[in-house]
Amino acid sequence: MQITTDAIAAVRTELEREEEFLLDLTQQMVRIPTVNPKFETDVTLNHEADLQHYLRMVLDGFGMRTDSYDVFAGRPNLTGTLPGGEARSLILCGHVDVVPVGDRKQWSVDPFGGEIRGRRLYGRGAIDMKSGLAATVAVARAISRTAIALDGRLEIHAVVDEEAGGFGARDLVERGRRAAGLIVTEPTWQTLMPAEGGLEWVRVSFRGRNAHSAWRYNEIFPQADTPERLEPGVNALEIAARFVTAVQQLEHDWTTRKRAHPLLPPGVNTIHPGVMLCGSGVGADGLPHLLSNPAIIPDIAVIDFDLKFLPNETSAQIRREFEAFVHAFAQQDSWLRQHPPTVQWDLYGLHFPPLNTPVDHDLVRAIVDARADRGQNTEIKGFIAVCDAAHYAGVGIPGVIYGPGGDGFHGPDEYVDLDSLRDVTQTLAAATLRWCGVR
Repeated sequence: MQITTDAIAAVRTELEREEEFLLDLTQQMVRIPTVNPKFETDVTLNHEADLQHYLRMVLDGFGMRTDSYDVFAGRPNLTGTLPGGEARSLILCGHVDVVPVGDRKQWSVDPFGGEIRGRRLYGRGAIDMKSGLAATVAVARAISRTAIALDGRLEIHAVVDEEAGGFGARDLVERGRRAAGLIVTEPTWQTLMPAEGGLEWVRVSFRGRNAHSAWRYNEIFPQADTPERLEPGVNALEIAARFVTAVQQLEHDWTTRKRAHPLLPPGVNTIHPGVMLCGSGVGADGLPHLLSNPAIIPDIAVIDFDLKFLPNETSAQIRREFEAFVHAFAQQDSWLRQHPPTVQWDLYGLHFPPLNTPVDHDLVRAIVDARADRGQNTEIKGFIAVCDAAHYAGVGIPGVIYGPGGDGFHGPDEYVDLDSLRDVTQTLAAATLRWCGVR
């Protein structure tokens, strides 16, 4: 409608006039180190609270109503709200935590300097994802400064802990901070992504029987079962190794026989064995107590898997399939039939529900149309990794992932392309107005 067209033009003009705000905000955010303390604890690096305080002043400065909640001690989420109704409400979401810098010798710039070279802004978090979060703030500011009254409520969610499992976004969802739609501005190189697979961390534990390794022959070669025969050991490590090989076949079956999701490449539904611990004696945490004596036949083996599944599958479905596979594996072994392996889900509390927003959804169309207005075609694909969109999707909120381009995320010389950031901000503004509407 005409009033929306006029509003889009006004907000775009404001963003062009205030482009330095977007640039300066991204720089200032990069210059505040916010390394997730679950990865590296350092008083000089763990400043999520300082960044959130800075952002809160920015949001307050142009009239957003702000709220803050601690997810963990000293690690707060921040929300900002422009008023409006529920039916066309929208959340713009980004995370403030970053991964560690790694080897600083591999960086050609100060990781927290926010240096600009050409049309690139460098620093840890520049692309993942402080620039995307800055874009959401710039959009809300431009809407506020042009005195546009939105029909649907607009919220900014600046969350902690995405890099370690998304517990910040989960906290907001559990507090009831929800809306009719969601855009997460993770880096997508301006590709629109309305789908991502789900993720589960799962632990499978195998029990064996301790014995001295000198009597290994008693376990693996036929022996006369006489009264003086020592009770054979059962090597849990070898059982676990066989299981890893069997899981590779399950992975092959899933990736080749299940129909691929139309927005994702075939084979993304992987079962990755990431951690394996074997030894003797089980501690209170369920892990081997002794890891340093190969003279003992190990009686405990624990394998942690990173299990990815398709956007059109459910966690409950995948859990049933995997548990059925573990049971079938155990039935092939006389020891395991009597001592079945255990399966533990929600490992470290981590899981990501799938995101599967239809490509003809109004939110998808809002971004496609916003780009078309500027003569741009839109590529629509699925998100290969996982992000906070999952936790909103888990409570039924349709969402998309759309953000700028750059390089070096989780590596040295991370940067955001400033032309891409500017373009994403313009698209985000028009899409927000199209989705929320104006009064």
